[in-house]
Amino acid sequence: MGRIRWRLREIPGRLYENIRFKYDYTIMCIKSLMYNHHLNQSYVSDVCMEPIFWFVDNFTHLLGPFFVIAVACLTSAVVFISYWIGLPYWWAKSQEMTVILVIVGNWLLLNVVFHYYMAVVTPPGYPPEGELIVEAVSICKKCIAPKPPRTHHCSVCNRCILAMDHHCPWLNNCVGFGNHRYFFLYMVFTAVGSLFIIVFGMGIGYNSLILGDGEGWLETEPLEGHPVRFNISGHALPITEMNEYGEDGVMPVHHDLPVPHELANNAAKHRAIIFMAMINVAAFFALGSLSIWHSKLIGRGETSIEAYINRAETKRLAALGKTYINPYNFGKKKNWRLFLGLVRGRSWWRHVLLPSTHRPQGTGLTWHTVSSESQLLSPEDDWP
Repeated sequence: MGRIRWRLREIPGRLYENIRFKYDYTIMCIKSLMYNHHLNQSYVSDVCMEPIFWFVDNFTHLLGPFFVIAVACLTSAVVFISYWIGLPYWWAKSQEMTVILVIVGNWLLLNVVFHYYMAVVTPPGYPPEGELIVEAVSICKKCIAPKPPRTHHCSVCNRCILAMDHHCPWLNNCVGFGNHRYFFLYMVFTAVGSLFIIVFGMGIGYNSLILGDGEGWLETEPLEGHPVRFNISGHALPITEMNEYGEDGVMPVHHDLPVPHELANNAAKHRAIIFMAMINVAAFFALGSLSIWHSKLIGRGETSIEAYINRAETKRLAALGKTYINPYNFGKKKNWRLFLGLVRGRSWWRHVLLPSTHRPQGTGLTWHTVSSESQLLSPEDDWP
């Protein structure tokens, strides 16, 4: 009996060990079948982000037109409210200042509309199809076609883009060699325009949102009770009928009281001012920060994609004791002149501060590099 009891006590322990062994063996088999020497944190994050990439690749091009319409509607609303509320406010304050503000504001508006339209309709630049591209440096794995330098494949447009920076859903277009300048100047002029409205609309917002500006009145609490009148002894008597004047034979007294503004109109202006504050502050910080970031990239002679590639190359070569040099970085001044197209006699005042349709320098298929800068083919290259 003692042995039987001892063996019965051993059964739970052996059963647990058996289950534990099978579990460990199953996990080991799964890990051995799924083992990948290249597996790391970046690979795992890419796999987890794959559904988001799939959604972007398949639906961004469908949402693009709605983003363009949204930009057009928001811009139109901001301009309309500026003329509806801002123009009368400044005209009553100073007519001379109003004329200056209208000129500056319309100059900013012209640049915003022009550069946005050009960024939307201008092709970013594509490698020629069905032709031998002698400038190609690799083969696109998705297009199965030659890929020139600085060219990258856009999964949304499903084709290669020359000097691709990124795909912008707000433009429903890629930002690349052909329209990068339009995109950047649109951001800059929009950020400056938002700051312009914020600065010169601050007084309107302060008077309306903080002080209440004294225009009209808003009933915050409903009136309760009923009208009363006082008799000779000073007692208040409720009025049940509104024609007491006629009953007493006394004509109603005419009161010259100020008539308040239309409450609906005042409330609409109040909401419009709040809308303007939210939209312009958001646009200023969002596009202002993007403009600063892209300014740094332009000063280094690289696109957004190349910034990540160059950073990885810098780390890789640094581990080998070497220094990476960006072949397209000619210094800030020259990089800016090339980006803005300020060559062949073009000026800052005419071709940057005013709308200009001049094309970027070059073809987008070949690029001058730091090593070839001193080996220009002819003086006609007009190198800055």
